[in-house]
Amino acid sequence: MPILYTRHFLLTTRYAAFVLLLLLGLILTACSKKNDNSKQVPEVIVAAPIKQMVTKFEEYTGTVAATQQVNLVARVEGFLESINFNDGQFVKKGDLLFIIQQDSYIEKVKRAQANLDYDNSEYQRQLSMLKENATSQAEVEKYLSKVQVDKADLELAKINLGYTEVRAPFDGLLAAHQKDVGAVVGTSPMNPTVLVAIEAITPVYVNFNINTRDALTLREELRKMGQDKNKVIGNLPVFVELSNENGFPHEGILDFVNNSVDTSTGTIQARGIFPNEDHALIPGFFAKVRIAIGTPFEALTVPNSIIQSDQVGEFILTVNSKNIVQRNDIKTGPRKGEARAILEGLAENESVIVAGINSARIGFPVNPKSASQSQKIPFASSVKLSQP
Repeated sequence: MPILYTRHFLLTTRYAAFVLLLLLGLILTACSKKNDNSKQVPEVIVAAPIKQMVTKFEEYTGTVAATQQVNLVARVEGFLESINFNDGQFVKKGDLLFIIQQDSYIEKVKRAQANLDYDNSEYQRQLSMLKENATSQAEVEKYLSKVQVDKADLELAKINLGYTEVRAPFDGLLAAHQKDVGAVVGTSPMNPTVLVAIEAITPVYVNFNINTRDALTLREELRKMGQDKNKVIGNLPVFVELSNENGFPHEGILDFVNNSVDTSTGTIQARGIFPNEDHALIPGFFAKVRIAIGTPFEALTVPNSIIQSDQVGEFILTVNSKNIVQRNDIKTGPRKGEARAILEGLAENESVIVAGINSARIGFPVNPKSASQSQKIPFASSVKLSQP
């Protein structure tokens, strides 16, 4: 009995020792893995800032407006005989749009011509009789007056006949017609019948307002360049994009700047004119306007997407010589395509983190790789210097 107990005790002790050793091995393995993980540092992509010419642009909200806009009305009375366009159609100057009942006006022209022919013949006969003293000078002058009146009546009849054809006064976009075929139009000269509205959109205006701060900056820049307001109007480029566009694809010229400040808003009215050959800018559309404030200058640029901000301000992450992540508080300048100018807080030889930012922690080490070794980063803008 003591021998069996001793054997059982020995087996139990050996089993406990085996389990203890197994647990100890697992703990050591876990610690080893933890140490290995602690030695791993995140990989980031770095690149040096790029120098390029940039221009300070300011953006405003504007509205598209037609360069010309009129309501075409009936200038003579009659039934509307035909409509020769589709609603919303773009038409050229001189295109026939409406025909108003013409038969009565054609007859008035014929009657005026007949009266002129008769009175002119009588006038010629009176002149012949005057040479033979068969009539008086007063009679001759009476028929001369009739001839002159007949000529005026004939011209008026022809003008009214011409009014029966309503034509486009300029190239433009038509609205919907206001009267249908068969309607009586032109019955009240004091309240003319509107037939259709037409707007000229090639070229087209974009109206916007400049705040006084930007206006003063622009004036100071012009003074430095030895220019004045009159030299800017007609020369300064203006860029526009619609709500569904990017990159300000429409380029125009500053066309007008008001000579006074609106005291209720503190802004100055301005206007750009755009060729609009593709008819993309339609009157009434809201548009974002970008205009240059100042002359182009050279600056360091980084991808705009890497710039972060918090309560302190805007900043970017860089890697120092010891591969430690540090924060650079910056002052940003104008954009140029995908890039943003950095006016303060960045040196030309610093390594900027352009990818892997989420893995980088300020004050901790990283494994930096240059952008050329890993991937192509959209850094410098490919936009022309004259454009935003």
